[in-house]
Amino acid sequence: MSVMHFVFSLWRTFVRFLSVALLLALPVPITTHAQSTPVKPDVVQYHATIDVVKYVYGVATPVARLRPGNILDSNSLDCFGNSIKKPGDTLEMSKGDNPLTGPFFVEGAEPGDTLVVRFLDLQVDGNQGLGAFAPGFGALNETNYTPMLHAPLPEKIWFYPIDHASNTATFQALDSNYKVKIPLHPFLGCIGVAPGGGESRSSIVPAEFGGNMDAPEASVGNTLYLPVNVSGALLYFGDGHAAMGDGEIAGTAIEVPLKVRMQVDLVKGKHSNWPRFENEKEIMAAGIYRPVDDALRIAFTELVAWIHADYGLSELDAYELLSQVGKVHLTEMVDPNYVVVASIEKKYLPAKK
Repeated sequence: MSVMHFVFSLWRTFVRFLSVALLLALPVPITTHAQSTPVKPDVVQYHATIDVVKYVYGVATPVARLRPGNILDSNSLDCFGNSIKKPGDTLEMSKGDNPLTGPFFVEGAEPGDTLVVRFLDLQVDGNQGLGAFAPGFGALNETNYTPMLHAPLPEKIWFYPIDHASNTATFQALDSNYKVKIPLHPFLGCIGVAPGGGESRSSIVPAEFGGNMDAPEASVGNTLYLPVNVSGALLYFGDGHAAMGDGEIAGTAIEVPLKVRMQVDLVKGKHSNWPRFENEKEIMAAGIYRPVDDALRIAFTELVAWIHADYGLSELDAYELLSQVGKVHLTEMVDPNYVVVASIEKKYLPAKK
């Protein structure tokens, strides 16, 4: 081997070594497969008991902190605090109405933002539900808001056996042998955030912050949008229902504890005045007030604003369109405020902007 050949061979070996060294030193690129693999959101677990529930929506020490995108696995008690178990038990055994799980502090949430709640799973947590009416409560009963001269209706409690296999509850008449099965539709009667202005509101009250809306729309497959009024939003929920008729006229649904799985997120810098719901097929806006015609006006005014802002129709065109294809749902007319949900199917709307 000549000297020249030896030097050239040595130089080629050095270049190869240097190339390998540089390659090893460079960051390893993420493969296409790794890029397409979704990152699993963190799951936060919290278990509520009667000793830690709240009875108002307001500023309080958080029970847990959530980051946008987190999934929350938790539970709620029934509206009587799981206190009524058998015939002969009375409503007086309940420590308070609509005990709430929470509050949950959402990192980064500030007034002017929107809290996003996606309902992933709601399961009846037990084998029995309750229905009841009490003196001074109910759409067909005398109340503080609608006083009557007649004596109030007496307290009554119905027990609803839950059949998880058939996904039904059974109504059993108290004054006859009549029975009928009712399909389950689990939802949260109460879900809301802390009100603004330093207020605290009873767990019985629905208002701009959400609260006791008794809306079957607060169920799996739907997304709820709530206005953020305080730092961290402070999310509360409770009052699980297995099923409920429109208006909740006797004052209760089929009241049950629930296992709750939801995901929270944030829309920064965007704020609606009232709660909104959405799913793949519809957008829905809640109106909450008395009398019920004002609740309806709030709901449809919010829906007009939503269609105008996100779908580009003028307010008057949206108003006219809703007059032809809009829908309205009276969720309850027994609480201090009444709740109406107005909706429109997305198939009638332009593409979202």
